[in-house]
Amino acid sequence: MSIAESNELGKNMEVISMLKDYVGTAVDETLLDPDDCWQPTDFLPDLTKEDALDQIKSLRERSAGIPDTVITSLVGNMITEEALPSYQTYFNLMVNEEKSLVSDNGWVRWSRAWTAEENRHGDLLNKYLYLSGRCDMKEVEQTIHRLIYNGFDPNTNQDPYSAIVYTSFQERATKISHVNTGKLADKAGDNNLSRICKQIAGDEARHEKAYKSFMSKIFEIDPNGALKSFEQMMRKQITMPAVLMDQGGSNPNLFIEFSAITQKIGVYTTWDYASIIDHLVSLWKIEHLTGLKDGASKAQEYLCTLGARYKRIAERMKVPDEINLSWLSGKKFAF
Repeated sequence: MSIAESNELGKNMEVISMLKDYVGTAVDETLLDPDDCWQPTDFLPDLTKEDALDQIKSLRERSAGIPDTVITSLVGNMITEEALPSYQTYFNLMVNEEKSLVSDNGWVRWSRAWTAEENRHGDLLNKYLYLSGRCDMKEVEQTIHRLIYNGFDPNTNQDPYSAIVYTSFQERATKISHVNTGKLADKAGDNNLSRICKQIAGDEARHEKAYKSFMSKIFEIDPNGALKSFEQMMRKQITMPAVLMDQGGSNPNLFIEFSAITQKIGVYTTWDYASIIDHLVSLWKIEHLTGLKDGASKAQEYLCTLGARYKRIAERMKVPDEINLSWLSGKKFAF
């Protein structure tokens, strides 16, 4: 890292430190006390009841009508959620100057409370899929294991601004993915899975709103630095959290194939990627920033036209005619 880059990161960390009280307020106003939160058991068969087996049977009957492609997409979403330990570690490395996980610092409190809420998502989807009997759970568990084993690198180069851009983008992306999965579950007749997906999407929406507000504050304090980080993050492209799920595994194309399925069935597409770019550019008023310096005007121009560029890519997107994923016992999907 050059001296200039080191100075830039130091300046960015100073701004992050300035926001700790604002972020602490977001913990109190946006996130929920554990006693007030929904829990996975609210949506699953109660195994303490005498009719527990009937409840499981009902769950399996409803899930039987869900297309294999939707189940596969749900598995991928769940695996992404289950890699939460890597995400919390990464986030703490970016914003936790105190290196303490029990600090009252707003950023540290946010990291703990956000992680606690997110942790329920993987738990719920994992248990649902296990009870449904619709997938090879051993293969799924191995993928989760490998993803956490491989770690997580969103390519933010130690820049806390880039980390907030990344989380703003990803929370919106996961919200969209869960909303669309819920719609497909509802269409297939599983209203309980639809409720599950909508509930998780609601959490993601709250988290998205908070992260976007953090970045809005950064733009108010340091528009040039914020614009530079936003541009750099988008030039590298937003790396999906589960991108390393196949590294070192028996199927080196697992993530690509999973992504192709979500693209084909409309759970998360290049159109969605483009729409998120446009949303963030509009929200952070990129087009209207003035007084820019150090090349920030070029970054502004690049970001304001980026969404349209991805929409043109979306028009030309194609997926393979056949995809084979081991999560469903090697089933092939022919489109």
